[in-house]
Amino acid sequence: MLSAKKVLQFQKIIYAHYKKHGRKLPWRPPALKLRKDKILNPYKILVSEVMLQQTQVSRVIKKYPLFIKEFKTGRALARAPLSKVLSVWSGLGYNRRAKFLHHAAKKIIEKHAGVLPRDAETLMTLPGVGPGTAGAVMAFAFNTPSIFIETNIRSVFIHYFFPKRKKVSDKEILQLIKKTIDNRNVRDWYYALMDYGVMLKEKHKNPSRKSAHYVEQSPFKNSNRQVRGEILKLLTQHKSIPKQKIKKYIKGNQKYINSALEQLLKEKFIRIKNNVVTLA
Repeated sequence: MLSAKKVLQFQKIIYAHYKKHGRKLPWRPPALKLRKDKILNPYKILVSEVMLQQTQVSRVIKKYPLFIKEFKTGRALARAPLSKVLSVWSGLGYNRRAKFLHHAAKKIIEKHAGVLPRDAETLMTLPGVGPGTAGAVMAFAFNTPSIFIETNIRSVFIHYFFPKRKKVSDKEILQLIKKTIDNRNVRDWYYALMDYGVMLKEKHKNPSRKSAHYVEQSPFKNSNRQVRGEILKLLTQHKSIPKQKIKKYIKGNQKYINSALEQLLKEKFIRIKNNVVTLA
């Protein structure tokens, strides 16, 4: 059983590190200003959280300001053509996230009068928003108690509570997150947890490797993902291109061209008519 004393001790360790080594990031205060009601711009938080899915902070830091400069509001993003959104997103990878974010902005305008929902259940009806992203938006935008997990948080709990276990499930970790959360200051608590997790990964072998759900990411070079990205980037530069000419532009493994085109067509990224490929 986790005693109140042990919870307090754990919180003191996490906050002590955060006080000295908290990261300054463009989607955190003071770079992102708190409103009088203590809310952080929900649209900008949603953008940052979608970008941070499966992407290192160092890469997002470079792209996030450019994206926000181009699409200052959710309405600006919703009005933009997909080709423009993909062009600005280029370099972050996993382009379906850009498409989901674009569609989410449209849905927020159409279904929610341009206001990002404040409950996790409704947030998860938005394209590309799962439990983790919804929980993060609740915590960071609205400072509302929510229980979610991501890679750095996972590392903290595995390192601190399961030092000798080889396989730890997210279900076990989520129970501990619920028991140790600082409900009075949810936003800073999750910032502190994440920053402590970053430190652990720098000083120790990634604790998340002991997660029962850990899967090593496959190489990007010469992968199907690389070819998908190259095709989409090509189509943001050209309105259309004959299918047979795509091959000469692809630097990755060309054996993936047909499968990449089939996937992009199925996901409604592209259209193919009379063997001419265009963005949907």
